[in-house]
Amino acid sequence: MADIPEPTLITSSDHLKQVSKQLAQASLLSVDTESNSLHAFRERVCLIQFSIPDADYLLDPLAVDDLSPLGPIFADPNVEKLFHAAEYDLLTLKRDFDFSFANLFDTMVAARILGRRRVGLGNLLDAEFGIKLEKKFQRADWGKRPLSKDMLSYARFDTHYLIRLRNKLKDELMAKDRWSIAAEDFQRATDVGHHRAEPPHSDVWRMKGADDFSPRQYAVLQALVDFRRERAERVDRPLFKVFGDKTLVAIADVMPTRLEQLYGLDGMSGRQIERQGRKLLAAVERGKKAQPPVRPPRRPRDEQKEERYETLREWRKIEAQKIDVESDVILPRDVMLQLVDANPSSLTEVEAEMHSVPWRFAQFGEDIFEVLVSV
Repeated sequence: MADIPEPTLITSSDHLKQVSKQLAQASLLSVDTESNSLHAFRERVCLIQFSIPDADYLLDPLAVDDLSPLGPIFADPNVEKLFHAAEYDLLTLKRDFDFSFANLFDTMVAARILGRRRVGLGNLLDAEFGIKLEKKFQRADWGKRPLSKDMLSYARFDTHYLIRLRNKLKDELMAKDRWSIAAEDFQRATDVGHHRAEPPHSDVWRMKGADDFSPRQYAVLQALVDFRRERAERVDRPLFKVFGDKTLVAIADVMPTRLEQLYGLDGMSGRQIERQGRKLLAAVERGKKAQPPVRPPRRPRDEQKEERYETLREWRKIEAQKIDVESDVILPRDVMLQLVDANPSSLTEVEAEMHSVPWRFAQFGEDIFEVLVSV
């Protein structure tokens, strides 16, 4: 690694325009992103890494206002974009910059289709080339500025070796006649929906430890959840770094009226009680006076649907064992659930539900139909 030239840091719109012209001429372009989801209320992309065969680039989107020169590159079917575990990167790039995508290669997906079980980038680079990646910045705050030299070095190696890894995996996919299934999954990955940059809303009905709460306790828990969200937004921190779910459940369980009752509760420190105790008590009081939330109705069990699901899942497992891959390589879970819900009565209907996986339909459509009608 010592002989590798330093990466180029892009911190201005003019510089990005210049580099984008070079990237647009590449046939292969590896990409990665770093976000600050562990450190901010609303996460955002804080660094974008690019590599071409002879250069690495690090783009600071917090310093560059206009990233539009990258749009045509991500959408260009003549430029193959390489990612490792692309789903999250694509979601965040779409969410923050409204990019569209064409012609992707995901080295993690390729490795899974080849039957690899340890598919982290570090695992693959070590296994294929004996290259060991630094891991200490995986949970770093990428929204902080300035970024240290070590952080920039760490970031560039997430893309630097991807072209080499892609070439190795693609050769193996072709040799094992698995390229068609990989190409299908790469195409599916380009279909990225719109997602707002909002943290998830906490669902009081799903919080562990609140199963047996009374309606009043649920009202208090909801008030505490609302208070946590307001505070998290105000101080720009993730929800779990303000108060954990366990702490809110513990407070709602006892519905304290005095500060002393907060001591000893799960996750409550003396410092938190000193700073936020009275506000927590105020939230408890608001909850006591509020209308209890209404529990969403539970869906009735559909035993036939459950049987279709289990039968199709077992078929998928058996097929996966034949080529030594994980079950979802044979049939992605979302497609399997569509088939289970639709309960197709003809092969044509099966094909309609499998429109996003035409290769798999050609290979397995008749078998899947037979499995479903056997239930």
